[in-house]
Amino acid sequence: MTTASDDSFAAELRPFRIEVPDAELDDLRDRLARTRWPDELRDVAWSRGVPLHYLQELAEYWRTGYDWRRHEAMLNEYPQFTTAIDGATVHFLHVRSPEPSALPLIVTHGWPGSIVEFQNIIAPLKNPRAHGGDPADAFHLVIPSIPGYGFSGPTRDTGWTTNRVARAWAELMHRLGYERYGTQGGDWGAFVSAELGRVDPDHVLAVHLNAATMGFIPFGPVDADELATFTDDERARLERLSVSTAGPGNGYFEVQANRPQTLAYALSDSPVGQLAWIVEPFKEWTHHAEHPDDAVDRDQLLTNVMLYWLTNTAASSARFYYENMHVGSWNQQPGTTPTGVAVFAEDYAIRRYGERTNNIVHWSEFDRGGHFAAMEAPDLLIDDVREFYRPFRVHGS
Repeated sequence: MTTASDDSFAAELRPFRIEVPDAELDDLRDRLARTRWPDELRDVAWSRGVPLHYLQELAEYWRTGYDWRRHEAMLNEYPQFTTAIDGATVHFLHVRSPEPSALPLIVTHGWPGSIVEFQNIIAPLKNPRAHGGDPADAFHLVIPSIPGYGFSGPTRDTGWTTNRVARAWAELMHRLGYERYGTQGGDWGAFVSAELGRVDPDHVLAVHLNAATMGFIPFGPVDADELATFTDDERARLERLSVSTAGPGNGYFEVQANRPQTLAYALSDSPVGQLAWIVEPFKEWTHHAEHPDDAVDRDQLLTNVMLYWLTNTAASSARFYYENMHVGSWNQQPGTTPTGVAVFAEDYAIRRYGERTNNIVHWSEFDRGGHFAAMEAPDLLIDDVREFYRPFRVHGS
């Protein structure tokens, strides 16, 4: 890994501002206008993928109603930086609290998410005093883009696994001068956050996760005797997990884990293709949503899609699946860092499995929200993160 002592330029934290050329926005609108649409069978709804009428309406709004410049300006309100770590460009938001005793917290997204996921939770976590909360619950927030995603992409070499990202995050927090800090993440961010507790235990105070899977779910079929001890909620999660991993909803995983380059040609050339690829999991993984934008804000959803399109990271974000599925072994040692898990209504995590390899000290279950908790149920996520970290606060971090 590149360190400050190895290469002073690589260790430099460079201010960053999002400034997309007008030509790229004109090209996007032109491509959307010239979309070659497929046909569709009648009365199949979402059973075979994203319905034609829904995607046409959403794409037209993207072309004529969505205002990227407004959302670009909103993102640019957050201090942003890039730095080089282990051969990759790492882009991150660094949002410091006005509270001097705030706890540093590094927050990691997953797929098909991005830093855009966290727009609804940044201000309340940074400045609870201004949002009806206790100032003692404040956080200094570091929100990076995983290498290969958004402005941290594309990656230029193989081997970017969750372990390598966790080691990069440890170096990033070191460069920022944070001696003790917490972690939070969902989806791939849950993998990275838990791994960060393993690779940097002397500095990570605690780990908070949502949308947790590997290490928190059964690996293979559940024995009948064990299944007989399941609660109704555990049975429901196991059923959702079985449908997700064994059914057509797992197609995205199989393609990205095995043929990411082939997929990338379509997604990199067609904005509607990229839109459909991201919209479908937003439909499938959110809670009781007829359409994705019933669960999350439509403009926030499109801004998330824009980060994939504008940075042309369909290939490198998909490669993250390939790298992790072909690493040979996850080689996860049991974690000793205190860990909290928030289980939203559409999540799969089952406590008895999490306790086998994690030091679970906090477990919350909610009857709403889903995979994209920071977008769907930000109030629940904010409250749970605040509650979990109260015992771990170190003044003057």
